[in-house]
Amino acid sequence: MSSESQYIELYRECRSMIHQHSAPLMNALRDEAMADFEAQGFPSQKVERYKYTNVAEAFAPNYGVNLNRVNIPADTAEVFKCDVPNLSTNLLFVVNDKPLASSTRDGIYIGSLCDFAMQHPDVLQQHYAQLASTKADAINALNTALAQDGLLIFIPRNKRMEKTLQVVNLLRSGVDMLVNRRVLIIMEEGAEATLLFCDHAMDQVNFLTTQVCEIFCGNNSRLDMYELEETHTSCRRFSNLYIKVGTDCTVSHNNITLFNGETRNTTDVLLMGENSEVTLNGCVVADKNQRVDNNTLIDHQVPNCTSNELFKYVVDDSAVGAFAGRILVRPDAQKTSSQETNANLCASPTAHVYTQPMLEIYADDVKCSHGSTVGVLDASALFYMQQRGIPIDEARMLLKFAFAGQVIDAIRLEPLRDRLHYLIEKRFRGELNKCTGCALCK
Repeated sequence: MSSESQYIELYRECRSMIHQHSAPLMNALRDEAMADFEAQGFPSQKVERYKYTNVAEAFAPNYGVNLNRVNIPADTAEVFKCDVPNLSTNLLFVVNDKPLASSTRDGIYIGSLCDFAMQHPDVLQQHYAQLASTKADAINALNTALAQDGLLIFIPRNKRMEKTLQVVNLLRSGVDMLVNRRVLIIMEEGAEATLLFCDHAMDQVNFLTTQVCEIFCGNNSRLDMYELEETHTSCRRFSNLYIKVGTDCTVSHNNITLFNGETRNTTDVLLMGENSEVTLNGCVVADKNQRVDNNTLIDHQVPNCTSNELFKYVVDDSAVGAFAGRILVRPDAQKTSSQETNANLCASPTAHVYTQPMLEIYADDVKCSHGSTVGVLDASALFYMQQRGIPIDEARMLLKFAFAGQVIDAIRLEPLRDRLHYLIEKRFRGELNKCTGCALCK
């Protein structure tokens, strides 16, 4: 049986069950999405955007899927507390794909996508699955066919989140599990928000997660978003993120991978309005046999926009890192300013990094640059530090910490920045890097 066949058969056999436990608007797109998945199949490594990840191999094992929506208990108060000292947040737990609460305050809705769909189907219809094409990507298609709920964040016109929203995604299961997570963020004109997403796994089983996130940034909106992955080596994560940016917007997205098994992140940004600025930053720490593949696209469709992109990798042991970033400047996008940098540190001779920064420019009045580096720890610097009494392991840790620090230093939330400095140092020392209060670390 091919990797695709088990999912096609699963959908055919369980179609009524999937529909029964979801919203009509999500159900209306399932058949077409599964037809698109069946027509495409999983992308091979001959497909340019997936050349560094074997998707079919990742999806080949037989995972359980909670299609009947059996309640999976997770005592978040006792079992897990994802704490960032001195950072005041509104906290929301999502167990697998289900938010544990929904709320509306001052017009801002945070909670279940299905619940929102029942109340405001017209709003959801204008946004759901509008950026994540099922015909262009098989992960989108599979997720759209199987996802039964998700997280929706709706911020009305000129409203501002007073506190950072911290979303703690918990993977929870007693058996190997496939989780299909959906996220939709709608920011109307003038809206402002700071979002922190933390991914953790509560059980030592094999998890496979597909996540599709669509973000709509209305004119003059401000979004500061952070994603932090701290799972374990038996977790595989395929995340597709799409951001549509209007006029006069400021958008910052920071993706930090501290601990994982295999991760594939796709980030596509569409600059649709003038005078907007987008920043994409990423930091990857990987060792053992971990794999992290980041693939980004920033599509400049209009004039007078700015984009900045910085990704740094530190890979050790037999870990594999990959980065492919494409900046597309269309003919009408004059006065574009764009900078893309990927810097990589291989801390062992068996670690591998693949890097592919790309510029595709069809306008003649632009300022664009891109570059990448792959290097090893500086032997002379190590020698210099040892001569001054610093042990070799400590010297190696300090050099790796300094290398990764540029990305972390760019984080605007000072308490989060300090916390990540602490976690990365612990990570380089080989110590447990979970948050305070995590029962898994005891």
